[in-house]
Amino acid sequence: MSWKAVSNPILSIAKAFAVLLLVIWSLGPIYWAFATSVTPSNEIISKSLRLWPAHATLEHYAKLLGAASTAHGNEVQSVWPQFRAAMINSIVTSGLATIVTVAIAAFGAYAFVRLRFPGRNILFALVVATMAIPAYTVMIPLYRLMISLNLIDTYLGITLIYVSAFLPLALWLMRTVYEAMPLSLEEAAWLDGAGRLYTLVAIVLPLAAPGLIAAAILTFLNAWGQFIVPLVFSPTLASKSLTVLIPEFATRSNIDYGLMNAAGILAIIPPVALVIFLNRYLVSGLMAGAQK
Repeated sequence: MSWKAVSNPILSIAKAFAVLLLVIWSLGPIYWAFATSVTPSNEIISKSLRLWPAHATLEHYAKLLGAASTAHGNEVQSVWPQFRAAMINSIVTSGLATIVTVAIAAFGAYAFVRLRFPGRNILFALVVATMAIPAYTVMIPLYRLMISLNLIDTYLGITLIYVSAFLPLALWLMRTVYEAMPLSLEEAAWLDGAGRLYTLVAIVLPLAAPGLIAAAILTFLNAWGQFIVPLVFSPTLASKSLTVLIPEFATRSNIDYGLMNAAGILAIIPPVALVIFLNRYLVSGLMAGAQK
């Protein structure tokens, strides 16, 4: 038996083991959060470690979604109003940021690819280079700017910050998509008398749909998971997101681990559902510029 024949099963086992480790590493925290969310409060603080609670319960979800509970003999009111407001805020700000970012990237990237103007490549490089700037370095001047424009704790203010942060990535992605598209399709439309704007909207954008969807997914996921921006610019429930509200369930006197994990599980449902339903567009969009 040759060494190659022996190494093939070993290599297959090693690959399977590596994939298993990756799955455990990725899904392990999510499983642990879900298990904690259905664990009674008295079991959470016990010293015994369990992979699954002995007596699973939905009390934390009930408290989160509208039912009052008792703790240490005192009635604890539901946090559903706060959670609902934060959920709506997260959906609105992430959705608005996604729509605006993708719309600007769709037209802006096309201009960088098809229009010839001085400094085009340098300008694009400078725009993309802003992704390397840490958010903390611009937080103070940005905060002063938001105050002067009365945009603190508003949907518009949060949306503008998200757009400025995620637009470079969307521009870069859409540029690769447009560069992979043959110019002959647009030239044929121009010969038929179509204008450049009509050609872009009626011909180019439908063909670039996978790239647009990929840019939308990445923008939404980035906006949904933001913490530092809503923490600084959303002091109240008028625009506070879930990522800021959930840590507030921990107070000086009590840390409700079950409630925090239940909120975390519900908070990941929208982005997970988005990725599951649009996953094939995400992959094809990211690979759009791989072949010409």
